[in-house]
Order: sequence, then C-alpha cells, then structure tokens
Amino acid sequence: MTLKTILLSACSALMFAGVSTTGALAETLTIATVNNGDMVRMQKLTDDFKTKNPDIELKWVTLEENVLRQKVTTDIATKGGQYDIVTIGTYEVPIWAKQGWLAPLDKLGDNYDVNDLLPAIRSGLTSDGKLYAAPFYGESSMVMYRKDLFEKAGLKMPDAPTWEFVADAAKKITDKKGEVYGICLRGKAGWGENMAFLTAMSNSFGARWFDEKWNAQFDQPEWKKTLEFYVKMMKEDGPPGASSNGFNENLALFQQGKCGMWIDATVAASFVADPKQSKVADKVGFALAPDNGLGKRGNWLWAWNLAIPASSKKTDAAEKFVSWATSKDYTNLVAQKEGWLNAPPGTRASLYANADYQKAAPFAKMTLDSINSADPTKPTVKPVPYVGVQFVAIPEFQGIGTAVGQQFSAALAGQSTVDQALKSAQQLTTREMKKAGYPK
Repeated sequence: MTLKTILLSACSALMFAGVSTTGALAETLTIATVNNGDMVRMQKLTDDFKTKNPDIELKWVTLEENVLRQKVTTDIATKGGQYDIVTIGTYEVPIWAKQGWLAPLDKLGDNYDVNDLLPAIRSGLTSDGKLYAAPFYGESSMVMYRKDLFEKAGLKMPDAPTWEFVADAAKKITDKKGEVYGICLRGKAGWGENMAFLTAMSNSFGARWFDEKWNAQFDQPEWKKTLEFYVKMMKEDGPPGASSNGFNENLALFQQGKCGMWIDATVAASFVADPKQSKVADKVGFALAPDNGLGKRGNWLWAWNLAIPASSKKTDAAEKFVSWATSKDYTNLVAQKEGWLNAPPGTRASLYANADYQKAAPFAKMTLDSINSADPTKPTVKPVPYVGVQFVAIPEFQGIGTAVGQQFSAALAGQSTVDQALKSAQQLTTREMKKAGYPK
C-alpha cells in the first residue's frame, strides 16, 4: 500500500468519524403540546424546520388539554426538566414568568418582528418588559350565526348585537321538531369551558369575580342576572343535554346545521366556514359578542403559546423552534400547503393586512375587532384587583373556577336552582380564597 493510499484511507476514516460524531451531537427537543387541529398541522409541517436545522431532532408529546395542563404544570413547578418547549395559555404565562419558571424569549432572530404581534395578545405574554411566550394562535369570541335562518325569520343581525336581541332571535329561529336550536353555548363544567364563556358574559352584565378587597361577588345582583338569563335562554332555545356541551360538541352541532347561533372562540370561524368540514359553510355570518349597553362586551381574550421552561438545558435550540413555529414564514408555509383559510389566526397584524387572507377569511375583520376590544387590565364595568377577561390571573383560579363551573352546569341541567348555584359558588370561593391567604 502506497503512502498516498494510506493517507487517503486515514482521511476517509476521519471524515466518516466526523459525520458520525456530528449525528451523535444532534440535540433532541421534547415538545409538549395540545391535541388540536392547528398543533397537529404544525407537526406535519416540521420537515421545513428540520431542513433548516439538521442538527435538531424533535420529540412530540401530544396530549388532551386537561392532561397537558396537569403534566406540564407538575413538571415545570418541580423543575423536572422533562420538556424543552411547552404549549401553555395566556392564563399561565404571567403567573409562571413571575415564579421564574419560564425562560425569556430574547433570541427569536432579526427577522422575527416582535412588533408585528398584536398588542392585545403580546401584552398578556409580557412580564417586566420581556416576552416569555410566543403566540401560536390567538382568539377572542364572537357570534357565529346562520344567515339563512335569520332571513327566514325576517331578522337582520347587527354587527354589534345586544343580549336582548340574541335571546329574541333565538326564540324566533328555534325549530325543535326540525332539530334546529336557536342558541348553542358552552355548558360543560370547567374553568376553561363553561366558566370561560360565563365569566366573559358576566362582564357585560356588570358582574365581577371579586371586589377590590378580593371578596367573592356571586351574592351580587349582576351575577344573578347573568346566570338567570343564560339558564332561561338555554333551557328554552338551546339543544338538549347542553350541560355536557363544550367547544367541540357545539362546533359539531353547528357544522351539522343544528345551531342558529353559536357564541364562542373566533378560531372556530375557519372550521364553520370550511365546506370540507361544515354543511352550512356558505350560510355563516359573524358578529361581535353581545353587550348590555354598559361598555363591556361578552368576549374574551386567549392565545395558545409556545414557551421554554427555565429548567430546559437546550434553550438556544428551543428558541429556534419557537421562532420558526410562530413566525411570518410559518404562516406563509401553512397558506402554501393548506390555503390561507387555515393560517393560524389572531397573532400578527401583517396577517390582517394581507389581501389574500382577507379574501379567504370573511371573518378576518370581525376576529381582529373582537381581539382588539378585549382589555385584560380592565375587564369589568366596576374596578377589580385582577387581570384577565374570562379568567382571574391568580394560581388559585384553576381549582376555584372549575368548582364554580360545576355548580353552574348543575343549574343548567336542572339539578339545582340558580340561587342555590350562586350560594354554593359564593361559599366555596370565599372558603378557598381565605385558605389561600387573600387579601394579600
């Protein structure tokens, strides 16, 4: 064997070893996310990220919403380090940031354009001037309604209806023999299910969870008006079994043509307007969530966001993925592969200035107006000591909100009266807040 051959063989061996070593050094990011359509779509499109970042591998942990919250909260509170990226809501971000559980996102890249994020969404993810989560999609809530049923009943939906109008319209378009119900609303118990809707609704009735001294307010007339109105309307013109219906159940009912009106998340608009998924896609109209003339509408503010636990040892790689998944380029990728109708909504001003999106999404302006009209810092008619439109941004709210939701769901099901539900809500909330040491 010549010296030249020996040297070439040695170089080849070194090159082979180099490739092998590089592969071994590839970082694997473990991503915990919620099992919904937009997140499943993101997983399908990650070849684009892998092509740009061949040294980063992705491992997915996809869970139902309640299970995701439980597992992620436990891991992040104990600094377990099981996840490098977590999908969390607007509720968790400011609380966890103050606890030091999240890493700040200050390396999203020169092209990320943080200033393009909608102020209403961005402010809820910011603590002490730093961004602690990046929004994957944002939402408010609005009225989705059947234009054909309104026309048949001789009604015209205002862009900004009142609750009185909604209740009257529900009565006029209900056809129980034909299995068409005038109004579909959340009834399933949970702080993120019926209480998200009812808390936002109560704001428009002048109600609040707590006064300035953290005293529970369910014994006040505003809450009684809210719950009586809701229960009466749903019993008279809602679908059967409404106390078991959450977002997904009402979405299915609306898509099947069984709801005259549905007041829920703006993100649902693309599903009800998609002819591949909805039997009534060409008959859907949109309006702002109702009000009572008190200066507050019954709409909420929420975002599903990607955040990096402070316990992660791979923050640089994780931030690259977060940047990719919440960027303008990702929005364009979805539009290219799935059409503009399916672009993740509610996060960037540039999407709502895009003529192609406006053409594909007839609900675009209404969604943006709904998001911009929600103010988490002043969510109620009367002053309150908390931040949050459809939730109260304190750690204790998850447990209290779900317990109150169970009382209100029971009232809707006829298992208790409105007065009994409110009395129980007042007692349990007062007890838990005292136990937690409020006022602090």
